[in-house]
Amino acid sequence: MVELYNDERLDYLLGEDLRIIQSPSVFAFSLDAVLLANFAYMPIQKGNIVDLCTGNGVIPLLLSKRTKGNIIGIEIQERIYSMAKRSVEYNNLEKQIEIIHGDIKDAPRQLGYSKYDVVTCNPPYFPTPSAEEINKNEHLAIARHEIYCTLEDVIRISSQLLKQGGKAAFVHRPGRLLDIVTLMRQYRLEPKRLRFVYPKLGREANTILIEGIKDGNPDLKVLPPLIVYNDNNEYTEEIKRILYGE
Repeated sequence: MVELYNDERLDYLLGEDLRIIQSPSVFAFSLDAVLLANFAYMPIQKGNIVDLCTGNGVIPLLLSKRTKGNIIGIEIQERIYSMAKRSVEYNNLEKQIEIIHGDIKDAPRQLGYSKYDVVTCNPPYFPTPSAEEINKNEHLAIARHEIYCTLEDVIRISSQLLKQGGKAAFVHRPGRLLDIVTLMRQYRLEPKRLRFVYPKLGREANTILIEGIKDGNPDLKVLPPLIVYNDNNEYTEEIKRILYGE
């Protein structure tokens, strides 16, 4: 059994035999997180993986199906950290996944520098707006806006955590692509794979998936586009495979 608070619910995690605690008013994962978990390189047998800004733990849970490595998720919001921790316990994954309540900026000092094989992050996408513009729901505002960490923080910390040759994977918005590439190179993460995600064929991309290697050689591969919906507004076959394993 798992204890649920307020408007929390226990959802099935898509095609996996997992359950996850969600809350419409606090945190529910998005397609972006699922795409990142599918996109990121994973060592199959062993390895050490860190997911920054882990939210309710969706990425560590999904990664646990792709690797036998140890996974750490870091979340700054205590309420959302609690959701992630209880989800891990419900799925009996405490031996593989550790959820830490803390600020990602403290992670290298707490966890160790240059120790990790993979770092993933689905970070806040938007610079912090004025007080009038920001979401009145504090949980959602922190998840969406760079209140507690900036894009530069995320990339710098990822590099500090990774061993040489380790891989960092991020999901973000196309409008920040040049910022992302510039910062990745500044912090020794050489971009190696890039994929644009489009809501429909013929529309502008609204999401990017990018992976870099610490101290890697320059050689960026742009992967085929990923289309989310077909002309009937149904998920494309590739998205169905990612979501449901079909």
